[in-house]
Amino acid sequence: MSAVQEFLDRLDYPMYVVTAAAGEERAGCLVGFASQCSMVPVRFMVWLSTANRTYRVACSADFLAVHLLSRAQYDLAEHFGGRTGDEVDKFADVAWHEGPAGTVLLDEAPDWFVGRVERRTDGGDHVGFLLSPLEDAAPELRAPDWQPFRLSDSEGIEAGHPVPGA
Repeated sequence: MSAVQEFLDRLDYPMYVVTAAAGEERAGCLVGFASQCSMVPVRFMVWLSTANRTYRVACSADFLAVHLLSRAQYDLAEHFGGRTGDEVDKFADVAWHEGPAGTVLLDEAPDWFVGRVERRTDGGDHVGFLLSPLEDAAPELRAPDWQPFRLSDSEGIEAGHPVPGA
């Protein structure tokens, strides 16, 4: 194992569910590669796997929704991370509603923001979608022990699509 891989294996970053809508198509997936990348103006980068249906729908979308899950939402993370939209409608069994700019918002994930896609950047087996936040929502009150869903919490979720090169 390389030193860089050992470094990366020590990271325990938050994971998100990203949803995309274009025309009549809806898609969503669990995303581990995402971060704020600018303070002024505020920008957020989401990296989507090119093997993923969400990526294909997002290529035609002008806006994406990014949902922050809590550690208690393993089932929702597994639903969006352990299935492929090529085989199932991930939204058939999940409560959702239309959000700003025609986005798909998950009722079970009250922490979200919608961002305008400003640019797409090739990163290899993932493409980065640079988002300019348009609108957001967060619960007014959180339990004092609230924690975001992290990479370590995803243990046991097998990717709906095979991981490239694995």
